[in-house]
Amino acid sequence: MHPYSGISELSGTGAPLGVVRVPVEQDIPFTGRVQAVVDSAEFQRLRQITQLALASRVYPGAVHSRFEHALGVYHNALQYLWQLGKDERFASIVSAHDAEVLIVAALLHDIGHWPFCHPIEDLALKQMPPHESFAAEFLGPDNELTHVLRDQWNVEPQEVLQLLAGNSDDSSLRLRQSILSGPIDIDKMDYLTRDSQHCGVPYGRNFDRQRLISSLILNEAGDGLAITSKGKTAAEMMVFARYVMFSEVYWHHAVRSATTMFARAFYEVHSSLNLTELFRRTEPEMIRTLCEASVGHPSEQLTDGLFGAKRQLHKRLTEYSLFQHPDLYHTFRHMPYDQLVGCSNRLAELLSATCHCSLSPVDVLIDAPPLHREVEFKVDIYYPHENAYRPLREVSPIVASMSNTAFDDCVKRVRICVSSVCLKKISGKDTAEIDDLVEQAIAE
Repeated sequence: MHPYSGISELSGTGAPLGVVRVPVEQDIPFTGRVQAVVDSAEFQRLRQITQLALASRVYPGAVHSRFEHALGVYHNALQYLWQLGKDERFASIVSAHDAEVLIVAALLHDIGHWPFCHPIEDLALKQMPPHESFAAEFLGPDNELTHVLRDQWNVEPQEVLQLLAGNSDDSSLRLRQSILSGPIDIDKMDYLTRDSQHCGVPYGRNFDRQRLISSLILNEAGDGLAITSKGKTAAEMMVFARYVMFSEVYWHHAVRSATTMFARAFYEVHSSLNLTELFRRTEPEMIRTLCEASVGHPSEQLTDGLFGAKRQLHKRLTEYSLFQHPDLYHTFRHMPYDQLVGCSNRLAELLSATCHCSLSPVDVLIDAPPLHREVEFKVDIYYPHENAYRPLREVSPIVASMSNTAFDDCVKRVRICVSSVCLKKISGKDTAEIDDLVEQAIAE
């Protein structure tokens, strides 16, 4: 008998309501206690937070919500648990109750997200809570969701919060955390496919997810996931899918232009906002608050370009990568955001003086990748005939070249974006002249 056959979402018992359908052609088991979580006010809030924020300014279909994504991650958790439960070592570490906590955590893994969470977090403001810890705001003693977890799941909110953000030496906790956030986690398994589908591009769907899931096993140390040799090709395809999605969608130059416009607008007015209250709001409410706070401020130009009647994104003036301009790339990447703002302001002044024109400080924006890197693709391949585990990056040249440093530095570049008006005024400047002015702005 399967060790988790008593869990109604896995076994089909417990008076299931049936299924809920989400793209792409997924029939997700929907029991009464799952519906109770989904129907709570805290979870329904995710309907009003888009998954890809400003990417819809470039990919019109990218308006799917974190609500939809959370259901997909929950579905993946069920599939992972069913597959991994066949591994006796996994079942000996992760009890049935632990598995239920993981199912709940999969549903709630984004509960602490606020609208435009990632670009705001990248500002690294002192008063900014990590979104994982902000989840506690929605799992307080008086919240509807807390009562649902206790009454219908026999799960304490603290168990979920610890799984989402806690550190522990507990082997079950570490193992389940690797399922939630790791090289082949249930989150990536969903968002690559879902984001690709809604953006209308094929890149994130070109890997065999079912083959990969069916190859999941426990790693040799018993504290994370591995895959059998049958899943090697599927894993390589997933690495490549992730690389191309970052290159062509998440770090597309126009998506990043919109993102850095938002970040600068938020930075300019954030001190006048009640952030704790703001982060509890829906995306339309946050947009309205930000636009109202920007009235009469230079940042109004940015909020109008993003959220006004006419789309007006800044244009890419120049960009610096590790390979073409390593010194400038590293200089900008290591600048805190307030220094980036100061540097962009100085560059706007230098361009104004050189071109004999008047530029606003927000006519020139610098977009630099944050220092934190994407999760490195560290996963072992098990070869049963040899009874040996080998790191995927050692047996795959594709993974070796795309993981960790090469991955971030290839897809994430420093870009200087300027308003359309600014671009016209400086159109006569060549690349060398722009680079000289950039270096002056850094030096001052």
